[in-house]
Amino acid sequence: MPLWLAATLAAALFQTWRTALQQRLRGQLSVNAAGVVRYLYGVPVGAAILLLYLALSGTAPRPMGAGFLLWCAGAGILQILGTNLLIMAFEPRGFAVGTAYAKTEAVQGAVIALLLLGERLSPLAWCGIGVCVAGTLHLSLAGRARGLREILAATVQPAALFGLGSGFCFAFTAVCVKGANHALGGTELVLNALQSLVVTNVMQTLMQGGYLLWREPEQLRAVFATWRTSAQAGALSACGSACWFTGFALAPVAMVRAVGQVEILFTLAFSRWYLRESPTRSDIAGALVVVAGVVLVLLGR
Repeated sequence: MPLWLAATLAAALFQTWRTALQQRLRGQLSVNAAGVVRYLYGVPVGAAILLLYLALSGTAPRPMGAGFLLWCAGAGILQILGTNLLIMAFEPRGFAVGTAYAKTEAVQGAVIALLLLGERLSPLAWCGIGVCVAGTLHLSLAGRARGLREILAATVQPAALFGLGSGFCFAFTAVCVKGANHALGGTELVLNALQSLVVTNVMQTLMQGGYLLWREPEQLRAVFATWRTSAQAGALSACGSACWFTGFALAPVAMVRAVGQVEILFTLAFSRWYLRESPTRSDIAGALVVVAGVVLVLLGR
């Protein structure tokens, strides 16, 4: 099995596992507290991965300029917003459906690239967008709406808005991460990705941790009180991000993202057997349609 393929599959599994742990933490922590564990406990693991890579490759960290730090700060803020919105999307309809809405990130990214960067899409990609929208609409309705008014009401339900907003933030996060990697320069793409990850996570810990200290000090104490589960979520987050960037460094991004859509299958499995939720057949069908649409977009780029 090629290394990029193994890394992508591992990334999808790590990400799903981490998100499931965060969902469990929602019963003990606020939205911001459940989000900050991803960064606070991920920094040591990410730093260890970076140091291991430096030792094995015999390279040194790249010099960091103001432009690089600005890109990292932008990525950090957007990822915090995206993570919070994703956690909020879980409550109205559950873990599997909330994640499915967020998986429109790739479709939203394609549209953003067209509007802001002038990137053209093939007919296959636009077909994928249509399929993805149809799947999202199916998830919104879940067989309950019968008239146009009910259809419009269902498409603006909280799970849809939070999930789609999460995907929007994650799409822009990818743009900022790409900018940070380019700002470092050089040819060691994996090193750039790992260095960007560690710096961004440190900034996120300071930003969201500072907010908790200011507005929710009792929740900051809870973050440390739940360290057994929280540390697992942070470690899985760091490992997942390292695997994603490794995959991106070794293969075309579109190919990595297409394979990474197996995450929705892991999501459904975790939802059923780990979180003890019961997705309906309609939810599962809609989630798979969304994945099919996203894959078509990526294959047609």
